[in-house]
Amino acid sequence: MLLKSNMNCCNRLALGTVQFGIPYGVANQSGQVDRDVVVEILNEAYGAGLNTVDTAIAYGDSELRLGEAGLVNWNVITKLPAMPGSVSNVRSWVNESVSSSFKRLGVSRVRGLLVHHSHQLLGRRGQLLQQALKELKEKGAVEKVGVSIYAPQELDEIWPRFTPDLVQSPFNIFDRRLAESGWLKRLHDSGTEIHVRSVFLQGLLLMERKDRPNKFNRWDAVWDRWHNWLEEQAITPLQACLGFVKSQPEINRVIVGVDSLKQLQDIITSFEGPAIDPPIVLMSEDIDLINPSRWELS
Repeated sequence: MLLKSNMNCCNRLALGTVQFGIPYGVANQSGQVDRDVVVEILNEAYGAGLNTVDTAIAYGDSELRLGEAGLVNWNVITKLPAMPGSVSNVRSWVNESVSSSFKRLGVSRVRGLLVHHSHQLLGRRGQLLQQALKELKEKGAVEKVGVSIYAPQELDEIWPRFTPDLVQSPFNIFDRRLAESGWLKRLHDSGTEIHVRSVFLQGLLLMERKDRPNKFNRWDAVWDRWHNWLEEQAITPLQACLGFVKSQPEINRVIVGVDSLKQLQDIITSFEGPAIDPPIVLMSEDIDLINPSRWELS
């Protein structure tokens, strides 16, 4: 079902930059993005109305590449890495991590700082981590603090102890757990900013049948439903994936990663199209399919 199109919507897109720092994604055949291409992508994105980049300390050279390209007028979201068990002074570790991150990025403040592993917000060290984040926010070094999650159940655990300003979560046509769990509405109603990633399921949803790795053949029935529906609607996978997340008004930013200028241009063009409401039959609850961290185990 096609829904009414929104005008001037590209500022809901955020540029994911993991490919700038490491080769990433099941559909990525070009490896890490070259420095010159990073600059081209940033310029093209900004010209189209994007103003947010999403990165992380753990994304290889991503922060450094972004800093080299220049981030004037960009809103930056970055993430702390996993805190080593050997850390005894949590505040010092957080401050040193953030200071090094800012140096690589060439910035003095960021719009968002996320905890990359939500379980580290729990327990005694979790309380100290929360306090360190609060202090960074009070100093003005960080506008919003939050968490990157892999499943909405993580919010069930941390919410009583930590109310994030910003939550980043996977969300796509196959993986609708954030909405089905009620957390999408709950976060929105609480005033928490919501960013979604993995809208293409690491590019898996965009691949043609013949290009999809054999290990995904066990879900042939799922793929048949997916491709048949696309053919019936006469739309591309890109239009479907972006139209779906665009149809969710609670979502503030849709993070899209690219490894070429053309990919970005195609995404921008498709995102300017209509919102789309795909049938619920396309949703999957199979964690082995919708959670990329389990693909090597499948």
